[in-house]
Amino acid sequence: MTTDAFDDSALVRLEIAAAAARLVAQDGADYGSAKRKAARQVLGDAPGRPNVLPDNAMIEEQLRQYNALFLADSQPARLFQLRTIALQVMEALQQFHPLLSGPVLNGTAGPHDEIYLQLFAESAKEIHIFLLNKNVLLDMSESPHFKGARYDAVETASFLWKSEGVHAAMYELDAMRGALKAKADGKVLRTDIAGLRSLLSASLGNKLSDNTDH
Repeated sequence: MTTDAFDDSALVRLEIAAAAARLVAQDGADYGSAKRKAARQVLGDAPGRPNVLPDNAMIEEQLRQYNALFLADSQPARLFQLRTIALQVMEALQQFHPLLSGPVLNGTAGPHDEIYLQLFAESAKEIHIFLLNKNVLLDMSESPHFKGARYDAVETASFLWKSEGVHAAMYELDAMRGALKAKADGKVLRTDIAGLRSLLSASLGNKLSDNTDH
């Protein structure tokens, strides 16, 4: 039995993932729309082949490679800036047990990325009132629940903090259960203030090591 079909699919999947990663890095596209647009670029008018669409983990890996190849002189500084601002926001919202997720956590954040937080309180209204009392101008929307489609969407407050976009999804306290648990493959999807401080300390350590090497 030949494996040519499998090999071809694997190559096409990788090509779509690389094209999607470029769209994320260059245009700030979200993974879903980048994947669809990249598939059209690679496949053209060919019949749909759902088995060749890459998953988000593959796109994320291609994005890391893109950053390392083309944005090595700017992306690490941008990531550090976003993580520093994220820490400031999280400290200001400490009473709501803030967790950081998304590109700022996983290290792929670039010039178009924003900060994604998850906050926890008895009710979303508590957080809403707290932010309004701080004279924060809010844009309200909804986000998918991080536990999956079987859960209702959650209210999300978007605002600017030191000119950076912040999106804070507001959950009930019960949702905190298991929120910091890593996936089976060890991937961390959320971190708290202590975890973010560790990431920033590690970045500073790497910078000092680089300077010493030079």
